[in-house]
Amino acid sequence: MYTNEDLYLAVNAGIFKKEDVDEFRLYIAKDANTNSVDEENFRLISGFNDIFVSISALVLLISSWWLTSQIAPVFGFLIAASISWFLSEFFILKKKLALPAIILLASFVVNISIFSGLALSAYGINNEYIKIVLLCIGAIAAWLHWIKFKVPITVAAGIGSIVVCIFVILAQLETIKNLINLLIFVCGLLTFAIAMIWDGQDPNRKTRKSDVAFWLHLLAAPLVVHPVFAAIGILDGEASIIGIVLVIVMYIVLAAISISVDRRALMVSSLIYVIYAFNQLFNSFGMINSGLAMSGIFISSVLLLLSAFWQKSRLALLQVVPNSVVKRLPPAI
Repeated sequence: MYTNEDLYLAVNAGIFKKEDVDEFRLYIAKDANTNSVDEENFRLISGFNDIFVSISALVLLISSWWLTSQIAPVFGFLIAASISWFLSEFFILKKKLALPAIILLASFVVNISIFSGLALSAYGINNEYIKIVLLCIGAIAAWLHWIKFKVPITVAAGIGSIVVCIFVILAQLETIKNLINLLIFVCGLLTFAIAMIWDGQDPNRKTRKSDVAFWLHLLAAPLVVHPVFAAIGILDGEASIIGIVLVIVMYIVLAAISISVDRRALMVSSLIYVIYAFNQLFNSFGMINSGLAMSGIFISSVLLLLSAFWQKSRLALLQVVPNSVVKRLPPAI
């Protein structure tokens, strides 16, 4: 299976003409009755070979870790990290497989972090700040992996590690604890801003920059939604009419932003919170056994209806968005 980026790499190599590729994408879009940009393509599985390689790599990593950890646990994690990097050299750089790239990235970062923790413990360093150090090491490992392999999810993984590190540090401070939700919200907005910067570099979504933005949007949504729901009291089981109204208003705002920037990932990432909120509402009216099912039916129906009229919704919504902003967004047809 070929991606948009593969097609335009072929254009740069002189194999295809840019006009022919653009016409091909337009033809496919018309045939599917949609805009190719609106499809929000990202690479996860390009074929069964992705699954085959992923399973084989996991078996190799686990077996190697188990065997070498019999000598010393610290060596098991070091060997697993080394194998992850070695496999990445071939299956990411040469084969460009998407799912194995994510698995090998996660394996490298996690094993390097655990190895560092065990190594520090061996030297007697095991205080309350060890978690912060390990999170920083994980972020650095993700950064090194990004420099070499450019796996799109790496940026989101690195930012996620930094965010967690920040909150582990702040959790030590009593005066800041009451502001944790506000700080999570701010981190969500900053992550969304970074995602929009990546999106702005590729509004037509032809390169992996769009994939990087996808994962960042997926990370930003729960960081924005979680503290708001916590402040309303939904997550504590305190469902009320006012609280549910606020949830609905927030999801409508989030849906409007998702449609404007043409990113469904924002809505999907926060979907579990909305379903939970509606489940709490139905439970409060005595619908304990069917609350979750009713919530799922209502939310999924709305999302399917929105998906069916996604392009028309974008066209209508972008009419009220300033032109200076529209120019930075994916085109609508």
